[in-house]
Amino acid sequence: MPLKTNFDEQPSMNLTPMIDIVFLLIIFFMVGTRFVEMERNIAVQVPAVRDVQTLSPPPERRVINVYRDGQISLDRQPVTLDQLTSKLTIGRQQYAELGVIVRGDAEGTFQNVASVLNACRQAGIAEMGISVRMASHR
Repeated sequence: MPLKTNFDEQPSMNLTPMIDIVFLLIIFFMVGTRFVEMERNIAVQVPAVRDVQTLSPPPERRVINVYRDGQISLDRQPVTLDQLTSKLTIGRQQYAELGVIVRGDAEGTFQNVASVLNACRQAGIAEMGISVRMASHR
């Protein structure tokens, strides 16, 4: 009994779409290069600077502590409410988006924290945060 042998066709890959994309990319980069050259030829004298430095990073949020007895400190320096308002106003003039974090004592009255928040609002501070800690589950 004779055996029939089947020869499978070898798979072929169609390269036409890949060649089309390569040509399109070549055309795209050639046209893009022309635009860059045309922009350099525009008769505009750009300004020059002598001292090139990076922009200063924005200041970190200022920390306001409100103690149990009503004492207030701004960045670990004791202040009154009026001093707090004036220092934050000055700080906001230097950096318009100045932010603060208010840390109030858990055993203190909320009125002290509310007074500090009001002083921040009077100074024009828009970004205010209140620091809290996670309570443990009992």
